[in-house]
Amino acid sequence: MNIETLCVHSPNEDKIAHAYGAMTVPIFQTATFSHPGVGESTGYDYSRQSNPTRTELEESISALEGAYDTVATSTGMAACLLVLELFNSGDNIISQEDIYGGSTRLFNTLGTERGRTFTYVDTTKKENVLNAINKNTKAIFIETPSNPTMLVTDIKETAKIAKEHGLLLIVDNTFLSPYFQNPIKLGADIVIHSGTKYIAGHNDTLAGFVCSANADIAEKIRFMYKTVGPSLSPFDSFLVLRGLKTLAVRMDRVQENALKIANFLKNHKKITNVYYVGLPEHPGYDINKSQSRGFGGMIAFTTDTAKTALDAFEKIEIIKYAESLGGVESLITFPMIQTHADVPVEVRERLGITDKFLRLSVGIENADDLIKDLERALE
Repeated sequence: MNIETLCVHSPNEDKIAHAYGAMTVPIFQTATFSHPGVGESTGYDYSRQSNPTRTELEESISALEGAYDTVATSTGMAACLLVLELFNSGDNIISQEDIYGGSTRLFNTLGTERGRTFTYVDTTKKENVLNAINKNTKAIFIETPSNPTMLVTDIKETAKIAKEHGLLLIVDNTFLSPYFQNPIKLGADIVIHSGTKYIAGHNDTLAGFVCSANADIAEKIRFMYKTVGPSLSPFDSFLVLRGLKTLAVRMDRVQENALKIANFLKNHKKITNVYYVGLPEHPGYDINKSQSRGFGGMIAFTTDTAKTALDAFEKIEIIKYAESLGGVESLITFPMIQTHADVPVEVRERLGITDKFLRLSVGIENADDLIKDLERALE
């Protein structure tokens, strides 16, 4: 099936999959399941480990990502923490320097407290990755495009480096979603999503995913999943499945809007830089185009002054000043004091995340209305 169809129909769907021919997966709101007899099971025992509603969601995400297996977690950060548990004291992880601030906070607190070390580099240049590898390095962690400055890392090239040195390649694919990009097919070993964002798509539930490329990784992830218990609830699994059905049409619309808005912003007298991978002048445009099917709906930009940026939050009407991204509503964020407040100041400033830097998650509203809202905000 094509990806648009896979968003709507789960891969194991058949006429008797749901009771009474229900078109929508039932919410199996139960903590435990009875057994037919001693030593027998229906396939489900306890919802921390597995649940029929969640299983359908996990199988759908695996089909979209080309994964061997997927686990659905309570949040995107729970997914990151689950992956982090693959590594032991003394292990080193090379990470893209520009990543979501919550990931940086996790790595620099719980990650290092357990004796693991993290080396932050610009992974868009392969020599930086090669120079960072040491005898204790076990993995490379990237976001592409990165959050929030939209850096593009070559997944195939990074996967090649990882395999040559016996490392795992972990890719946070939240910004493009499985509709536009499939890192496992490009050589990644693990893909992480904040399912809260584009996959669920309506700013009404939290979720995360860990997609494994092979049986060995999947077995380790499933064991920790069962043991630690960060599983997504049946009702939230239902909500994410409902959002998933419109992933294709939503992503097409936000990309269409984003292209129009990015072109508007780059010609505005009060905007000094626009970071959108769909603009041909973006330094990662060609690489992104070679490894994905689209550009997504995330834009970052810098204003001429800090006052322009601050005033914009007071003047916007349709676009909402809020954290998060990927919903049907357009949201604007001040990364310096919101999503990336825990990133060291010197790192933020080097990356350009200053008091003039804003991040825009483009929604599915009418593009002309959004542009008028930005015009008003930038007056």
